[in-house]
Amino acid sequence: MAYKDYYEILGVPKSASEADIKSAYRKLAKQYHPDKNQGDEAAAEKFKEIGEAYAVLSDAEKRKLYDQYGHTGSIPGGAYGGGTGDFGGFDPSQFSDFFQGLFGGRGSGFRSGNIDLDELLGGLGGGRRFVQNVEGELNITLKEAFSGTEQTIQVGDRRIHVRIPAGTRDGARLRLAGQAPGNGDVLLTVRVLDDARFELNGDDVTTVVDVPVTTAALGGKVKVPTLRGNVEITVPAGSSGGRTLRLRGQGWPRAGGAGDLYVKLNLTLPAALTPEERELYERLAQLRSNAAAS
Repeated sequence: MAYKDYYEILGVPKSASEADIKSAYRKLAKQYHPDKNQGDEAAAEKFKEIGEAYAVLSDAEKRKLYDQYGHTGSIPGGAYGGGTGDFGGFDPSQFSDFFQGLFGGRGSGFRSGNIDLDELLGGLGGGRRFVQNVEGELNITLKEAFSGTEQTIQVGDRRIHVRIPAGTRDGARLRLAGQAPGNGDVLLTVRVLDDARFELNGDDVTTVVDVPVTTAALGGKVKVPTLRGNVEITVPAGSSGGRTLRLRGQGWPRAGGAGDLYVKLNLTLPAALTPEERELYERLAQLRSNAAAS
């Protein structure tokens, strides 16, 4: 199993700050998001790797463990929960998939069945270890958390069906009783990956939409992404950049309804003007100048 360098995947140095890591993730997630690269398997795989890298490097404790054991060394017993005793020398190529499995690597570990706990807790340590409980993390997208999703995870030789209810929050804990080796429990922490297009604040969601300056000036319709799918809204004439429009009931699910969606307008200009467009803008500038002088 090939070792994955999460710093290299995000394009940041090992000394990168939390803000640098988040900024790099948002940029790459937006570039490789499946909605923008439909049918592109390479982009989908890249998006998955970006999510894995961010899930580790954005968490101080996981990053510390990754920095310490990601390249060489031995893993102390109990460092990752579920088992006891010293694992001894650990192959870095195995560590990557082990880390992803127990700490939320989307597309591997729990989801793709790369974890064999009997082997990891017994074979690697040179002796059997009885597991009472197994703890891990399951990464899902913001849309999956919003709408609910069903996942299949593998723990040891068991494939377990897990239902994530709609409106699940980051950090939610799920207990799968008796599903771990030795009839222990599987304790899952749900991690909701950031989505570069949406920001969640309580029950409300904020998104930014590009609006041509002509539409902002004259008014018109623009397409807005929501967690339920795209909708069309009317931008009032004379809207300025940064103006926020409110869509009631389009936010995060809650008891008896949902929060609101706030749409922030980002005014855009053509990258290059045609001669006719330039002439019109010059005429507009002259009219504005005359109006200001009078």
